[in-house]
Amino acid sequence: MKLFRYGPHGAEKPALLDNSGTARDISRIVADITPDTIERISLLKDVDPETLPELHDVGRIGPCIGKVGKMICIGLNYIDHAKETNSPIPEEPIVFMKATSAICGPDDDVIIPPGSEKTDWEVELGVVIGRAARYVSEADAEDYVLGYCVVNDVSERAYQLERGGQWDKGKSADTFGPTGPWLVTKDEIPNPQNLGMWLDVDGKRVQNGNTKTMIFTVRQILSYVSQFMSLQPGDIISTGTPPGVGLGQKPPQFLRAGQVMELGIDGLGKQKQRLVSA
Repeated sequence: MKLFRYGPHGAEKPALLDNSGTARDISRIVADITPDTIERISLLKDVDPETLPELHDVGRIGPCIGKVGKMICIGLNYIDHAKETNSPIPEEPIVFMKATSAICGPDDDVIIPPGSEKTDWEVELGVVIGRAARYVSEADAEDYVLGYCVVNDVSERAYQLERGGQWDKGKSADTFGPTGPWLVTKDEIPNPQNLGMWLDVDGKRVQNGNTKTMIFTVRQILSYVSQFMSLQPGDIISTGTPPGVGLGQKPPQFLRAGQVMELGIDGLGKQKQRLVSA
């Protein structure tokens, strides 16, 4: 299933996209797509989508899941990306957090923070957790996955790398986490380790990768993170970006107000964001 949320910020409603690409209202089955309603999502498998009300104009698409408890990110998870940023190849997954207040809709404007000169782009595969996970083995890891989505892990490199402390400062500004458009349930993505992914800035292809080149797979990441913290339904793990980020360009290139990012992952949909000044 391709689930999504639509409507004004903070008042999104739940829907699904049927096989013909028609949007359908699912609010009589689930009030919203949030951690509290994940258990009810399974009921949709027994519903004929054509019996659900058709939506003719959904307007704004919101984040594909609301009220996210944790957004966990994996750094330097593609060898070529580590090399382009002059970073050592990690021996274990690099884990950091992105504030959930950064999450926004896939086509919402991205706001460049005041004084920022190094705002950057990162297309990433997001993994949405379907049930509580603690000390999970790699063999069982996929049992805890609800589905997958596109994430743009927008980053302010000076705040991330030049201001001391943890990476979170460069990752957590409002709108730095466009998520969606769809939450695609795992039955539609049998192999998350072979998904093409791309990102364009002003129509120029800057990232063109595939999840098969991850250093650590989805299974390994989920198992690893669950050794350090419990994962709850609705949590998102953003699994790292392939090469081609602005920091790795020669010379480095960073985003400016008025530019447009477009990005996508095979089977998971596309995003488009305009850059605006704070």
